[in-house]
Amino acid sequence: MLRLRLLTWDVKDTLLRLRQPVGQSYSAEAQAHGLRVQPQALSEAFREAYGAQSRRFPNYGRSQGLSSKQWWLDVVRQTFRLAGVHEDGVLSLMAENLYRDFCSARNWELLPAAAETLSRCCQRGLRMGVVSNFDNRLEDILAQCDLRRHFEFVLTSEAVGFAKPDRRIFEEALRLGRVLPEQAAHIGDDYTRDYRAAREVGMHSFLLHAAGQGGHPDVPPGHVLPTLSHLLALIEKG
Repeated sequence: MLRLRLLTWDVKDTLLRLRQPVGQSYSAEAQAHGLRVQPQALSEAFREAYGAQSRRFPNYGRSQGLSSKQWWLDVVRQTFRLAGVHEDGVLSLMAENLYRDFCSARNWELLPAAAETLSRCCQRGLRMGVVSNFDNRLEDILAQCDLRRHFEFVLTSEAVGFAKPDRRIFEEALRLGRVLPEQAAHIGDDYTRDYRAAREVGMHSFLLHAAGQGGHPDVPPGHVLPTLSHLLALIEKG
């Protein structure tokens, strides 16, 4: 059995996921303004706009003087421009609405067994925190989804200034948790940013990896979570 005192958690696609694809949400917003833009076109435009913005201004542009809100408003406006919408007034209004809407619980849903697993971990006396490449809306999103109460701290890459897989965000989590690396484990769905990055600072880690996804040959079966409900059994085995 692993002698753990602290669990740190990724959030997006580990505990919470979007209820519907981004393109559908953006298309519905456009329709509310009398515009018809296909969800698929918006999904493709979003991937392009998000990727370009992330390369130009990593981690929400924090080190370049941007706020995460401005960063996201620019992504939304550019998404619609790439999909053929160019009226500045409507672009700004839709961007503001979508930025606000994605802070609402109605756009997010819990992954299967998320709430139950967090409750069981608390009952076992495991302390918990969040380590997420997210912006400063995360606290509100977690609170609206009734998850914030489970965590001693919520570390976002925007607040800390370092994004996973940078070891410094994990080191800050260990400092806040007042534990040694070998007393902590991280749970996430991304091999590089979650599983490997946590292990590189000496923590244990588990990779949430649904059936049917391609495997990683250097992740032992005992470190793979087919669902979150497998977590405590793997901790007890380890």
